[in-house]
Amino acid sequence: MEPLQTLRKRKCKKKVSDVSESLDSEKSLKLTKREVGDGAPAEKDNLESKHEDHKENNFLREPCSLKVEVDVVFIIIVILGFATRLYNLANPHYIVFDELHYGRYVSLYTKGVFFFDAHPPLGKQLLYWAGKLAGYDGNFTFDRIGTPYSEHVPVTALRMVPAICGSLLIGVIYQLMQVVSLHPWTAALAALLVLFENSFLTQSRFILLESIQILFGLWGILCILKSTRNTSWLSVVWLCFGAISLGCCFSVKYSGLYTYFLGIFLVGRQMWLRINEVKSVLRLTFSIVWRGMILIIIPWSLYVGVFYVHLALLPKAGPHDSVMTSAFQASLEGGLASITRGQPLHVAHGSQITLRHSHGRTCWLHSHAHVYPVKYADGRGSSHQQQVSCYSFKDVNNWWIVKRPDESSLTVSSPPDAIKHGEVVQLVHGLTTRALNSHDVAAPVSPQSQEVSCYINYNVSMPAQNLWRVEIVNRATDLDTWDSIRSLVRLIHVDSGSALRYSGRQLPAWGFHQHEVVADKVVTHQDTVWNVEEHRYSKSEDKKERERELVAAEMIPTAATHLSFWAKFWELQYKMWSHSGDAPLGHMFASEPLDWPVLHRSIAYWLSPHSNAQVHLIGNLVTWYAGTLSVFIYGTLLAVYAIRMRRNISDLSPIVSKKFYDAGFIFFLGYWLNYLPFFFMDRTLFLHHYLPAYIFKILLLSFVVDHVIFILHMRERTKALTHIFTFFVVVWLAYVVLTFKKFCVLNYGNTDLTESDLMSLRWKDTWDFILHKKN
Repeated sequence: MEPLQTLRKRKCKKKVSDVSESLDSEKSLKLTKREVGDGAPAEKDNLESKHEDHKENNFLREPCSLKVEVDVVFIIIVILGFATRLYNLANPHYIVFDELHYGRYVSLYTKGVFFFDAHPPLGKQLLYWAGKLAGYDGNFTFDRIGTPYSEHVPVTALRMVPAICGSLLIGVIYQLMQVVSLHPWTAALAALLVLFENSFLTQSRFILLESIQILFGLWGILCILKSTRNTSWLSVVWLCFGAISLGCCFSVKYSGLYTYFLGIFLVGRQMWLRINEVKSVLRLTFSIVWRGMILIIIPWSLYVGVFYVHLALLPKAGPHDSVMTSAFQASLEGGLASITRGQPLHVAHGSQITLRHSHGRTCWLHSHAHVYPVKYADGRGSSHQQQVSCYSFKDVNNWWIVKRPDESSLTVSSPPDAIKHGEVVQLVHGLTTRALNSHDVAAPVSPQSQEVSCYINYNVSMPAQNLWRVEIVNRATDLDTWDSIRSLVRLIHVDSGSALRYSGRQLPAWGFHQHEVVADKVVTHQDTVWNVEEHRYSKSEDKKERERELVAAEMIPTAATHLSFWAKFWELQYKMWSHSGDAPLGHMFASEPLDWPVLHRSIAYWLSPHSNAQVHLIGNLVTWYAGTLSVFIYGTLLAVYAIRMRRNISDLSPIVSKKFYDAGFIFFLGYWLNYLPFFFMDRTLFLHHYLPAYIFKILLLSFVVDHVIFILHMRERTKALTHIFTFFVVVWLAYVVLTFKKFCVLNYGNTDLTESDLMSLRWKDTWDFILHKKN
């Protein structure tokens, strides 16, 4: 036994000796590198090397271990978020507010029927996939708010998408506040304020898009902040995640672009600060270029991809395709089939056509037997000729006959005499047989332009001026023929040189509120472009027979033609941007941007048909007013610090100052970026448009609380007030929770409210609640 023990001791000594030699050699190598490197003091080198020896010896002696940290506060807050958002999600089992529109879009997606909306389709696609996974067949008719859902509609599944997003949003808020280097309890405060905010609860529980948009936006900002605080390859990874999320944000609603611009600004600010840190211009340029490419290519590629999926899912014609051009409609299954399959291609002498306004509002050149009044309301005189307008509906009075000036016949010859670019024609109204005319008389609503009419010969000194030159805008050569659907044309009045134009204004009651058509000197305006939609050849010289042909003409679509994805994509973009200003005005629950910071109006989303249970979009007034106050407090502090700094008075340490300005660039700027644009929008606005700005205001409120506590604590004279202010914050937060609890009956809609209940909830006279009258 003894020789064996001696042998083991020798082996052990040899191993220790080998390890010792290895460590000594590594230590000498490190010392050599330090001596060559930065010339630091030898004592520091010895301390560092000893520390490293200690770490390595521990590594050899101790087994490997994995350390996991659990943020209990984060988990509790997220669980509370899911509990409040998912509770009783299927009720009320009725169509609530804009579920009317989004549910209808889900049904159209399910059936593959094309629809038009002024916002990008990602949010609607997420709802569609949820419905598809739940087995929804798309056969429910979303006809009006308050209609009960049938048993075949997966209400819970459809509402689950915004509910999950609204729950995850609370966790993202918590993480975002921590990344900005705030105290964990300040991050918890921000998350709790969002958790107990009634307006976010309402938007998260129904088939609505705001919670989806806000989640993508804040997650994108969080990823970008993580990217700016990393210098390794993780910076690229986080920036890519941020770009994807911000792309999703504005692919849900265009208002998400404001958060996207904030993300670009934050990265740009990072590059600006690095100018003094990076000595190599080439390296700095490379950093700017790759970040710029990520922030442009990834979000916009995702945006285009969303529309690719959108168009691929909607191959069939539907009720909304009339908004699009004739060529777009013809590309859909069942769209404009009678036009693309049975009609002739080339417009010729004797062609019966309908002329469609090609850009912006959808309408067709129209006339009827009514004449312009002798005098307008402002005292100006008219020609008293037959009215011409642009009518937004398919109608037999939209038909016109193309005629060469020197021909008397209105039928097509054999072979057809095709009209080419630059040739002069007359347009004869199909039913009244009067020619399209213009003369030196001011238009009824746009007096700077000429009136357009159909000529009536009153035997007065006003001869007909009814010749129009055809200019094909998208021609390949000057010999191109005028073709139906695909040719975009301008009709130039020969006598005046003016172009036939849709003015965008409505005629008074005597013009049946149809849209005005004028002859305008600005011939290149986009509203001077028209295209032939329906087209057929005249077969009979007999007027009565021709009228029967026009009345019986088919305008119902049934077959498809090809149009490339990019052609559809760009047309859809133009239509969406130009259509956004056409939203109806005068909604009873509409509000103005100045009303939002003080919660001047609420929105009634739903009222039970059997009781006074109801759903309202209404905010937590305690948080709402505190948030508005925090904007003014931060703005005041920003001005005071700037003035004192200008006087070489430094109130904050560099670390605290950086934290203060970081909050300003993220929260303060984020609030104004998402709020100010609405002052310049000429459309109907609602309280829910304020929510993306409001989320930044809550974040700013939490930061202001944190900053005030710091200011009180940093000075001896005010340090005692810190505990008082903290107690005040706790009491205020309790009041936030109590207010949330009181008003959540208007978020869940599951409580029958009495008149006294509603009056106790009406904290402002401008809030409108609904009460059933008792018989």
